[in-house]
Amino acid sequence: MASFLEVLTSGQLLLAALITGTIYATVGLGLNLVYGTMRLLNVAHGEFLMLGAYVAFWAFTLWGISPFLSAIVAGILTALMAVALYFVLLRWCLQNPRMRKRIEPNSLLIFVGVSVILQNVAALAFTGTPRGYQYLSGVLSFGNISISANRLGAFVFCVAICIATLVFLRLSIAGLAVKALIQRKEAAAIVGVNVTRLEFFSLCAGFATAGIVGALVSMTDQITPFMGFPFTIAAFIVIIMGGLGNLTGGIFAGLLLGFIETYGVALTSASWSSILLYGVFLLALIVRPEGILTARQAAR
Repeated sequence: MASFLEVLTSGQLLLAALITGTIYATVGLGLNLVYGTMRLLNVAHGEFLMLGAYVAFWAFTLWGISPFLSAIVAGILTALMAVALYFVLLRWCLQNPRMRKRIEPNSLLIFVGVSVILQNVAALAFTGTPRGYQYLSGVLSFGNISISANRLGAFVFCVAICIATLVFLRLSIAGLAVKALIQRKEAAAIVGVNVTRLEFFSLCAGFATAGIVGALVSMTDQITPFMGFPFTIAAFIVIIMGGLGNLTGGIFAGLLLGFIETYGVALTSASWSSILLYGVFLLALIVRPEGILTARQAAR
């Protein structure tokens, strides 16, 4: 029992859970934004995160550029890829009435193809050898709590993204229009919201978020062409738990997922990580299939 209490009261674990949860929340935020506005099932979300990680790796290795700076570049590059993908494939699907009626399964097939292509192109270009680098790897201590400077920096960066998104959605006209588009697309169009423009903006923003997070996690995780898949799964768990299209609920669910993973592994073992995550995911689908925060709001 003593060890159990020590785990629950550990400040080190609390900070680790907050960092992991914030990263999951930010990854899920980009995926949820795209799904909420366009109903696109982007199963290639993690592959754009992977590309952001490679951008940061090569920028630091070749030119010594800080990953915090290259994160912005990675966001811009992945946003440009969203633009290319939109004009090459997605715009036709969205504007074709027959394709639009089945946009979710159609987008799933499209992004499965995009995922496979990006993984294999990255493997051909960079090989499958895991890569990594050291940046701000020194340990900072705050009392009994220790954390590497790069993890702390990634945490602050992700918190800033989440807060900026919430402020944007609540206080700006464009943000309110995005919320209206997520909730009632037809009604938003009737009152004058430019649906096409907002969908395009949301697609670019969602892809850019993935690229930024990829650059941040490259400081602590191994970089491979196949590193994106676990993040894609985590992002889907986050948006299912938080509610499809519910950005605020997704942030809350990301934090919850981080706590479940961190404390669950500490109380059991690392081999239980996936079991715990998927177990909670299935439980959420059974008990509150509409999402954690969405269910609470509906009950009021």
